[in-house]
Amino acid sequence: MRTDAKVVHLNKAAPEHKPSSPAGRLPVALISVRDKAAQQLRQALQSLFDNADDSLFEIADRASSNVEQNAFFEAMRDLRMKRRNIERGFLQQLFEAFAKLNQYEIGKPPVLDNVSFDSLSLVQNDELEESVAVDTMVAKVMSRAAQPLGHLTTRFNALISKKLDDKSNPLGPHALCDYFIEASSSLGVEIKVKLIIFKLFEKYVLGDIDQLYAEANQTLVAAGILPELHSAPPRRQQRPGAPAGSHAPSAPPGQAAHVDEGLQEAAFSALHSLLSELRGSSMLPARNIPSDAIPISSGDLLRLLSHMQARAPQTVDEFDLQEQLAGLLSRVSAKTGKSRVVGEIDDDVINLVSMLFEFILDDRTLPDSLKALIGRLQIPLLKVAVLDKTFFSRGSHPARRLLNEIASAAMGWGDQDEAQRDSLYQKIEQIVARLLNDFTDDPAIFSELLADFLAFIGDERRRSELLEQRTRDAEEGRAKAEIARQEVERALNQRLLGKTLPEVVVRLLQEAWSKVLLLTCLKHGTQSEEWQAALDTMDDLVWSVTPHEDDESRARLLELVPSLLKALRDGLVSAAFDPFSTGDFFTRLEALHVQTLQRFQQPQSAPSEAPADDSTSAGSAATPIATTPAMVEVVDEIVLLAPGESREQEPEISLPDNDVALVQVDNLRVGSWVEFQEDEEHKLRCKLAAVIKPTGKYIFVNRTGMKVLEKTRMGLATEFQRGAIRLLNDTLLFDRALESVIGNLRKLKNT
Repeated sequence: MRTDAKVVHLNKAAPEHKPSSPAGRLPVALISVRDKAAQQLRQALQSLFDNADDSLFEIADRASSNVEQNAFFEAMRDLRMKRRNIERGFLQQLFEAFAKLNQYEIGKPPVLDNVSFDSLSLVQNDELEESVAVDTMVAKVMSRAAQPLGHLTTRFNALISKKLDDKSNPLGPHALCDYFIEASSSLGVEIKVKLIIFKLFEKYVLGDIDQLYAEANQTLVAAGILPELHSAPPRRQQRPGAPAGSHAPSAPPGQAAHVDEGLQEAAFSALHSLLSELRGSSMLPARNIPSDAIPISSGDLLRLLSHMQARAPQTVDEFDLQEQLAGLLSRVSAKTGKSRVVGEIDDDVINLVSMLFEFILDDRTLPDSLKALIGRLQIPLLKVAVLDKTFFSRGSHPARRLLNEIASAAMGWGDQDEAQRDSLYQKIEQIVARLLNDFTDDPAIFSELLADFLAFIGDERRRSELLEQRTRDAEEGRAKAEIARQEVERALNQRLLGKTLPEVVVRLLQEAWSKVLLLTCLKHGTQSEEWQAALDTMDDLVWSVTPHEDDESRARLLELVPSLLKALRDGLVSAAFDPFSTGDFFTRLEALHVQTLQRFQQPQSAPSEAPADDSTSAGSAATPIATTPAMVEVVDEIVLLAPGESREQEPEISLPDNDVALVQVDNLRVGSWVEFQEDEEHKLRCKLAAVIKPTGKYIFVNRTGMKVLEKTRMGLATEFQRGAIRLLNDTLLFDRALESVIGNLRKLKNT
């Protein structure tokens, strides 16, 4: 069998590594996974480009104008010319990502870009549309291939020193999309065309990614890497003419899936045993079952539940599922003349689901208005649990994931009036209505709704992340400006505080030159030559209007004034200061300097010296000495504030570093959701978006990423002390509820 030339070519395409490089230390099993994946991805990319021409031509043929048609034809030409470079760039990034798996980066601090006011604009719409498209593609892959990808990530972590998650996995959908975006960045096409190319990438590259993960897992299993992890076989599209449910005889994966399902069934059996032991207790009253009672089948139970589902009330406060079910069974028993009851297994399922929803409806993390919606899902989820007992033990179960995703998305949603309910509430409402109206006995609807909801929240999350990033950038910019203002204040107070100077000079420095200093500090920093030059100009100005009596000072003043005035004019022009005010300042400043020079001339006039030039004498006589200028004593510290800004005072409290409230503040992490009790009736839910270290400000945003609150460390500690802040639990809702139910059952068993 010959060696595949394509794999050899790919290795040559990657950067050459020395034997001691990190890539050379990759385990053999990982190299095998990398090469097989690269070959499959290369073939998928070739299919993409082979079909791109036809797709773009068909769209161009339907174009509504010549301009639009020409844009698609230009895109086809650009794509044909650059396809090789895109393929090479994509695979190059794949190889580099694998090469970094065992590579340490020691002592390398995070790179922080300099924040400028020019960079605080909103992200362009094209970039937003591109991001939303990528998030949607990733969400679709994760909805169907989360388990095999998770197993692949776990196996990678068993082989390498660097910790990975699904997002940083070099074969994950996040990484593959990033490779393609970077590789195709040279395409000069409009966003409309780019979105079409992304659709082709989703179809031809991500469409068979399930199979890639399955083969990669199988390769690692064959190498002895965590063989106990069993992934379900990848789902393939049904071939025309193939009988429903038919599949290739893939024995090992199929057996693995059955073993995995068996373990999950065993997990429910353990719960069933625990409930059996507690039956008759206060938590689980004994069932009063007539001796001639006949248990109904699970199918009959589903039909009764569907009947209840169609007639379920809008509110769940007064709805008791078990009482309603008992009433239906009584009617069935009366009609048939035989006592009918729910079977013991199904009864345990009903009890478990009821306990889970009791926890969910009491959970303080969920907003009350959304609890009413989620409470209406009790019957659909109960039907799922009756159909599939792995619902309780399989974290990737679509119904569980849908509930968890809804709860997670609703974390920052506050109670609002009917007219203010936003798209998230409406989307959840649509999902609930769809399940209540359309779900009978086919759980596939949950997978469909999950994929749709993931795409929706992917769009929502991306928009909020963009606005949140803009908020962080703006706050960093504000912090930088605040630090610069403090530096300028310090420089002004050092030179002016306690001195008596002409009023025009004090105003010029405080109102105008402070802006020059501020911009210089922001642009160049306080260690720069520009900053020192601005300070020197300020020092020269103060000296020039201070009384001096010696000839040396007069000579220096005559030499200094022209360059001083030029430096002042240049600085004020660079700061775009008001020209009218600038002209007034300089008129008054020139009068001051003339008056100072005239004082020098008064004692120097002597008749014994050579006769003065007539014109000079005439000029001196014609220019009267100006009156004494208005003087100002600077007694209060100069404070510079931005327009509309007020400087808040730090709370007048002092706490030791180990104080409980300060420890709670210091344990807050960026991304934590909290609830502020503003008053008896109003609560504010927000997320910690950033801690601005230079100013010590904690910035909180709402669900959309918009800033809603700003606190200092001591201010937050005060809120914690008076119990006005509550941390919201952001762990998975269903898992948290199940853990609580199992914990309560075990506690009751041990009492």
